[in-house]
Amino acid sequence: MKVIRLYCAGGMSSSMLVERMKESATKQNLDYTISAHGVNDIFCGDEHLEDCILLGPQVGFQLDKVKAERPNIPTEVIDMVAYGMMDGEKVIAQVKRMLKD
Repeated sequence: MKVIRLYCAGGMSSSMLVERMKESATKQNLDYTISAHGVNDIFCGDEHLEDCILLGPQVGFQLDKVKAERPNIPTEVIDMVAYGMMDGEKVIAQVKRMLKD
């Protein structure tokens, strides 16, 4: 099982995208656990449990800070169009590329 965490401003809009990502992952028989969180959560605590970090476009300016905080975890900003369209399949394709799945 691979843990994918999506961080955005508050976690609300990303929750909808997460559901579409879960549907796409299930269709592709991918063993992914996907969840949405507010970006400030990434800087709290010292457990680094995720295999992949996605940032919503609205918090993309945090990319360098997140990479510095979690240097060994693949981290990218979600494509703005994919995010806006809630295109779970496109975002799962991004995750697969990041994880080399």
